[in-house]
Amino acid sequence: MARVPQITSKDQVAPDKQHIVDAIAGSRGRVSGPFAVLLHSPEIADRVAHLGAYIRFESTLSGAERELAICTAARECDCQYVWSDHAPLALQEGVRQETINVVASRGALDSLTPDEALIVRFGRELFRDHHISEATFQSAQTRFGTQGVTELTATMGYYSLLACTLNAFEVIPQPGTPRMP
Repeated sequence: MARVPQITSKDQVAPDKQHIVDAIAGSRGRVSGPFAVLLHSPEIADRVAHLGAYIRFESTLSGAERELAICTAARECDCQYVWSDHAPLALQEGVRQETINVVASRGALDSLTPDEALIVRFGRELFRDHHISEATFQSAQTRFGTQGVTELTATMGYYSLLACTLNAFEVIPQPGTPRMP
């Protein structure tokens, strides 16, 4: 159970902030997960949701690239909630099960395609070293372009924000959803 009550309907916020709940529910189908706790500060929830809508639905990254980046951020931040939501989405977007397993187990990148290994290595360096090596950055910029590497970084950063929120407030995933080891 989360450390604070979860806000899932607009009657739980001030009348002048109810449009924010409607917008979040409208873009995501419902209010849950990080937004159910972020709505304790409706303006933060609104601004986070706006960024998330771009990252999830409008980014220049392909669906598979985006979901692999999200899964990498979830694993590196040890966030079961993000993992449980996005590991199945990654598979739907074409990420191989073998790749998901390598990310989940923090395994070697040898069996990954060059693009998969690049995304996972980029995330591991970012979260573990708090720095991207010149070689990894140049490879990412060559592969994704300047806008793409910016969006890859922002995707991982955005999902680390959500992971921090979910982990701090102890929001747990639904029973029966995928878990990391």
